Amino acid sequence: MSTRVVLYALLAPALALALAGCGRPDGGEVETVNEQGTIVVAALGDSIHAGSPYWDPDPDVRASYGDDLDEQSQWEYWAARKDARLSFRNCGVWGERTDEIAERLERCAGGAEVLVVQGGINDIAQGRDVEPAAENLRSMVRRGKELGLRVTIANVLPWNRGWPAAQEPISRLNELIDELARDEGVPVLPFYATLE
Repeated sequence: MSTRVVLYALLAPALALALAGCGRPDGGEVETVNEQGTIVVAALGDSIHAGSPYWDPDPDVRASYGDDLDEQSQWEYWAARKDARLSFRNCGVWGERTDEIAERLERCAGGAEVLVVQGGINDIAQGRDVEPAAENLRSMVRRGKELGLRVTIANVLPWNRGWPAAQEPISRLNELIDELARDEGVPVLPFYATLE
């Protein structure tokens, strides 16, 4: 079983717990189940959300994968298997930085009950400072809350091919993600700890 599949299988219950445990800052609950009994989850992020390397939400990209195509490489697949009420809108785009991801938030989140924000590894891969990436992530979390969504954020997973140079910026960005999650009252999906 691949490391990615293990990640996704472990994150499915974490997402279920995050959805069960988050509410509004005033203590009220945010309704996440629509009239059809479905929880629509907008998964906004980069290739990690998309399901790379074996899946992509874009059918044109998937067509280029040939026999390597595997929908089980997206963590959303495993979360939906864990809780059949979950219906994912996979808004992951390969290679995008947090500023680019933020531009797609409104389009992705429309009609959803839950927003999962994820990003930052491409900011690091492109040699950008992590503080602006953290601010972009914070802005997405805040906007999701303003839209009345239940919001959770994923931290940045380890990047084996970027080691050791990427380790410090990943650690720093994850510290900032933990801080913003505390400030904003949203749960963190532990991508890093799950794969480390």
